[in-house]
Amino acid sequence: MVKLRGILPFFPLAWLAALFCLPLTSCTRVAAKTNTTATEAIPVRAVRAVREDVPLEIEAVGNVEAIDSVDVKSRIAGQINRVAFAEGQSVSKGQLLFSIDRETLERQMGEEQANLERDAAMEQQARAVVARDAAAEKQSQSEADVARQLGTLGVISRQRVSQLITTSDTSQAALHADQSAVEAAAGSTKADRARLAETQLQLRFTDVVAPISGRAGAVMVKAGNMVRDNDTTLVTLRQLAPIYITFGIPEQSLAEVRRLNAAGQLTVDASTDSTNVSGSESADGLVRGGHLVFIDNTVDATTGTIRLKAIFPNTNNALWPGEFVNVRLQLGMETGRTVVPESSVQDSLDGKYVWLIQSGSASTASVTVLRTYRPSSGPEQAIIGSGIKSGDMVVTEGQLRLTDGVTVTLLSTPGTKLSHSNPTLTP
Repeated sequence: MVKLRGILPFFPLAWLAALFCLPLTSCTRVAAKTNTTATEAIPVRAVRAVREDVPLEIEAVGNVEAIDSVDVKSRIAGQINRVAFAEGQSVSKGQLLFSIDRETLERQMGEEQANLERDAAMEQQARAVVARDAAAEKQSQSEADVARQLGTLGVISRQRVSQLITTSDTSQAALHADQSAVEAAAGSTKADRARLAETQLQLRFTDVVAPISGRAGAVMVKAGNMVRDNDTTLVTLRQLAPIYITFGIPEQSLAEVRRLNAAGQLTVDASTDSTNVSGSESADGLVRGGHLVFIDNTVDATTGTIRLKAIFPNTNNALWPGEFVNVRLQLGMETGRTVVPESSVQDSLDGKYVWLIQSGSASTASVTVLRTYRPSSGPEQAIIGSGIKSGDMVVTEGQLRLTDGVTVTLLSTPGTKLSHSNPTLTP
């Protein structure tokens, strides 16, 4: 049996040496990892702040309203024979919309025409009687005058004179009666003509025409149904071009809007929900060509806003009655403002700030934002009052991983190009 003398005391020393080396190895690896992280560049996207002219405007939500809206109703009672247009069709003023049965009115008109002819004949006959009795009355009056003279001379008896005078008075009374009959016949004829004219007017009302030019809505009464005069709405017409947009602005802006509108008509743009609106007035949902035409005479006490109205040509029907749109009331232009994308502005307890890139490293800069606005194309922009200047590089994406002094690398941004030798943006 071999005895291992002198070896056993060696094992405790070996174990101690091994345990001592393990922490040294771990520390070396952690240090190496820490150095790698410290030198790793953080990728971000950035753009340069620019100086440009920006519009001074008020944004609001507006409602599209038709300038004219008419509920078309029948002015006579009857049965609808025909609907002469299609639902949703654009119609012109005076265009036939509905046709109502004419048969009953035509029979009534024939009867009234016959009554008129009869009463006109009776009037003519009464006038002939008046002419005859007028001649007889003239003759009897002449005989009575002669009889009075002869009676004064004693040529004829007083009894004969009285007879002739009585005959003259009777003829005169008959003439007055005949004249009254003529007036009565003339009145009947006039009434017949009025009734006939009313029936003829109602016959014209059997053709229901468009009172305005506009777009027709849904047909509420179909052919074959009975309608009463001025009762059921047959169809609603709304004028689409031009068209109104009604919107409200804060009462604090009223004085400025009134002042600028008095100096010159203010322009208004509207943005619809559609992404492709054809026509020269609009592009990418933006409808131009509107101008302010109305400022209400009172402020709404519950909302603190005042109602305004703008008119748009709307020749391509981009705006639709009842639609809600975003409205921009253009007040003027501000020149030489420093502008950055709104996404580059961050919030902190101390206020707003942006990340700047200088010499390949990131640092913060406190800024004041006057306001934001959304151009006709592109993202929302922030107008900077102080803190940065035109040409400064501001980070728009990747701010969450940044710390002061950290090294950054710039990812390509639309509209810019990246230099391979130096990781900075080249305008």
